[in-house]
Amino acid sequence: MRVVIMGCGRVGAALAIELDTAGFDVVVIDRDPESFDRLPGGFAGRTVTGAGFDRVVLEKAGIRDATAFAAVSSGDNSNIIAARVARETFGIERVIARIYDAGRAAVYERLGIPTVATVPWATARLVGYITAGSSPVVWRDQTDSVSLVAVDAPQAWIGEPLDALAHTAGGRAVALTRFGECRLPAPGVLVQADDLLHLAVPSTTVARLDDLLSEGPADV
Repeated sequence: MRVVIMGCGRVGAALAIELDTAGFDVVVIDRDPESFDRLPGGFAGRTVTGAGFDRVVLEKAGIRDATAFAAVSSGDNSNIIAARVARETFGIERVIARIYDAGRAAVYERLGIPTVATVPWATARLVGYITAGSSPVVWRDQTDSVSLVAVDAPQAWIGEPLDALAHTAGGRAVALTRFGECRLPAPGVLVQADDLLHLAVPSTTVARLDDLLSEGPADV
């Protein structure tokens, strides 16, 4: 599994080292070739000098054969542009972008690209998102306390109250997309097949979300 990382600062280097140690095919992109000095001598991955949102540079990094892309440079704009290119141009599904300015959260939400805040996220959690698959998180606050997630309607919850589903996840339903139209959910609305559910939940429950919702409502 190839992972392309844009940015070889403290976070990017730590992420590259951990993935390399785990046996992944890692390619690191950075504008400054001296940044690669953060990588140890035994690093088995490749390094590419250039801008991580440049399509030629991404091609050189082997993005077409990549399974995941992480934009963790020091610039919000560069990260989101690179993430969009990876997702929209090269079709990479596992894309994650590091943010510094929580005020730009709406931009990331509209793009559907999972984001991580600067301080609270340890490298191990980044690795978890990259290796485990696409994250349902479309936004999280800067303190990593609350996450906004978008999940397809679980089969076990079809015909059940949306509020009850959100309560099971430990949060609240904030929006509902049905037949391509996003709306504020009315009180008592029931979950339908093919709904996209937007929930605000504690960040600590995100990793358990599938398990929490897989069995449907508890019997009363």
